Parts: sequence; C-alpha cells; structure tokens
Amino acid sequence: MAKHGTHARQRWPVAVLAVFMVTGFLCVAASVSAGGDDLRPTGGDIPSLLRDRAQRIDARRDAARELRADVDRLVSSVEGRDLDEVLAEVDDLEPTTGLTAVEGPGVRVTLTDAPRTGDDPDINLNQLVVHQQDIQAYVNALWAGGAEAISLQGQRLMATTGITCVGNSVVLDGVPYSPPYVMEAIGPRASMLSAMESSPETSTYADYAEVYDLGLEVESLDRVKVKAYANPIALSHARATG
Repeated sequence: MAKHGTHARQRWPVAVLAVFMVTGFLCVAASVSAGGDDLRPTGGDIPSLLRDRAQRIDARRDAARELRADVDRLVSSVEGRDLDEVLAEVDDLEPTTGLTAVEGPGVRVTLTDAPRTGDDPDINLNQLVVHQQDIQAYVNALWAGGAEAISLQGQRLMATTGITCVGNSVVLDGVPYSPPYVMEAIGPRASMLSAMESSPETSTYADYAEVYDLGLEVESLDRVKVKAYANPIALSHARATG
C-alpha cells in the first residue's frame, strides 16, 4: 500500500498539468472564436467594418498569446520524470508544427491586382484581381518545392489555415487583407522556384499576368524570417474528400 501511495503522489503533478493545459487551450479557443459575426456584412462602410474586424481579431490574438504564456509558466512549474519526457518530445516536434519562429534562405512571391485604367467594356474585371485560388496555387507550389515554413501577409501558414475571398479582400484566419499579397517561404530555393515554374496553376497565373498586367514578382532571398503561428489550433475533426 505504501508503494502505491508513493506512485500516486509522483503522478499527481502530471495530472494537474494535464488539467491546466486542457483548460488553457480551451480558454484560448474561446477567446478567439467568441463573438464572431458574418464575414459578409449586410450594411455599413465595408472598409471600416473590415478594419474593425481586423482590430478585434488582433486583440484576441494578443489574448491568446498571453494565455499560451500562462500555460507555459504552469508547465515549467511542474517537475517529474514523466513530464520531462513529454516536454522533450514536444521540443522535437515543434519545428514541424509551425509554433516556433524559423529563419533561413528562401523566396518571396508578391501578387498584385492589375491597375484599372479606363472602362474597356471588353475586359472582364474578374481578370484584373488576384483571387484566392491564385494565392493557393503559389502556396501549394512552394510546399511541393520543399518549403519548410511559409507566411502570407506576415502570418504563418499551417495545415489548418484557411484562405478565403471576401469581396476584393482575402481573409486569413479571420483577418481581411488587401493586395499586394506577399508570401515568404524558407527552404531549398532552387527546388521551390522550379516547382512554381512547373506548376500548371502558377503558370496560368503568370500567363494572365502578362495579358492583364497583373503583378507578379518572385525574389530569391538569402535570409527570410517566418514567425511562429500565433492563432489557436482548433481542429475539431477532419473529413476525407475526393
């Protein structure tokens, strides 16, 4: 009986840590997700509404960072062999999760809407703007070329990141952005550049860029910094499609 009691006391800090971590991540998710409205407003000044939405999401993102810092402090205050093993495994996985900042050689891709001059009735205005699928095409090509980390508009991309169009803006993790759209990727530069050249989707955009004067700039950089993912990880389920 004495041995059993000693074993239970040794595992008690790990149990407390688990409760704190689960509670902390639930608070993070609730802090960012609560109070969300329809991304397609039914009235009012759209630019002002988008700026207000971006400010509110930035505030919630800051709150999420503070909650994560609280969780980290709780983790560091608990000791135990089991905990040390778990933390060592977490440290090994962090570089691939996107939760730590990364620096290294890479590339920068900038996509910009075409300048609108005159009112030519033969031009489809949809051909003069950068769409979600254009951005996604370059992101996919960068991943295919071996990118280790990618940012869009300065925000780290993860497997769960959604890129959507709302009007003439692109929404990334709930925050609306206007062009130019800037992607930066860390990884093997030659391979990423080759992947963008050989991708049918990016080749199509490049062709349209020449015809409609859309902005397309690809740069090879010696040093790129992609910051850590700052939003909550709130994947509730996955569904296979195809």
